[in-house]
Amino acid sequence: EVQFVESGGGLVQPGGSLNLSCETSGFVFIEYAVGWFRQAPGKEREFVASITRQGGNKYHNMSVRGRFTITRDTGTTAYLHMNNLKVEDTAVYYCAVDVANNQLRQPDYWGQGIQVTVSS
Repeated sequence: EVQFVESGGGLVQPGGSLNLSCETSGFVFIEYAVGWFRQAPGKEREFVASITRQGGNKYHNMSVRGRFTITRDTGTTAYLHMNNLKVEDTAVYYCAVDVANNQLRQPDYWGQGIQVTVSS
């Protein structure tokens, strides 16, 4: 059974930091590129960042470049390190994996989502 456990979300003030984790099981993690998407209220889900199978290449949405960094370990977990958070980063963040595309054009599996709220 494929499972995702996302953690690290919550409420933070503008300019603050959060680190999201996505622990996976039920499939061979190293065979998949992994990434994060987000969906703000009333908006479509958008790509945030992804990282290739071996971690050699990373892709970040322009809106988060220089503030967010995606990483993965050699086990089963991916991370999204978020710094200098802005109010417009408020959204539900989803972890996802894609066996065929490094930028997660058509993810095979999705996490359940975790709330990130940036507010003073």
